[in-house]
Amino acid sequence: MIALRRLNNEEFVLNSDLIETMEATPDTVLTLTTGKKIIVRNSLEDIVRKTIKYKQLCGQTIQVIDKQSDP
Repeated sequence: MIALRRLNNEEFVLNSDLIETMEATPDTVLTLTTGKKIIVRNSLEDIVRKTIKYKQLCGQTIQVIDKQSDP
């Protein structure tokens, strides 16, 4: 679970396992595995950092996939 901020500055907690994609448009748009989209104030880098830290605290290994370097 990671703490994020909505555009109205309201803080909420999200299960990071539900994040399917993230886009900076320039607001950060999260698309969840349920199809729901959430717009947040947090940057892509901040969300990635929080997710990695949370998973490390849970003892999970992290694998980052860079789609841009795929052939």
